[in-house]
Amino acid sequence: MKWVVVRFPGSLDDDDVVYALREVLAQDVSIVWHRTESLGAADCVVLPGGFSYGDYLRCGAIARFSPIMKSVKRFATEGGLVLGICNGFQILCEAHLLPGALTRNESLSFVCEMATVRVENRQTPFTNQLEIGDVLRLPIKHGEGRYVAPEHELRQLEERGQVLLRYVANDESFGAGSSPNGSMHAIAGVANERFNVFGLMPHPEHAVEALLGSTDGRKIFESITASRT
Repeated sequence: MKWVVVRFPGSLDDDDVVYALREVLAQDVSIVWHRTESLGAADCVVLPGGFSYGDYLRCGAIARFSPIMKSVKRFATEGGLVLGICNGFQILCEAHLLPGALTRNESLSFVCEMATVRVENRQTPFTNQLEIGDVLRLPIKHGEGRYVAPEHELRQLEERGQVLLRYVANDESFGAGSSPNGSMHAIAGVANERFNVFGLMPHPEHAVEALLGSTDGRKIFESITASRT
């Protein structure tokens, strides 16, 4: 399977994604610079975490206008798989490839910790190797990770099964205080209506080896690989 990781000015986790895919999962992966207008041959495109363009204006607001994003939008429209992690999630929302928006954490503070998320839908290319109710431990590190959307849109997301991951407390319960950033409905990751674009704030690429404290992130990458075999 061919993976393409997009590098923006300010990307921090692009090399980590490449390492996870190439060294741990033995995948074919390459990096493309944001000024490039072609993705080349790709089965899945990854927009990594970081601070694209220094997060000026707001997270992802400038990156959405990068030349490469025209190709990303076309790729997604044609059914290609797109994964946005943290800043990549923010970019996908700004580009209207995903619904909703990411805003300042409810605490107004940067959070950096291990988060606990629950799988809400397994019938997708990103979660097919998991089961509904599975709990994953994945690290988060962001200042603007609070997911928000109008109430009617949130209802539609829930009804359609577009909420793929939800923050839960350490006892795996969902409710007040379960979200580390105050996300509405404790949403940690959402997909588009076609389920070929997925954005999440936790970092699966930082949870692929036991040495890092969790291997749960592998299951997301393995799901994507399984969907293309």
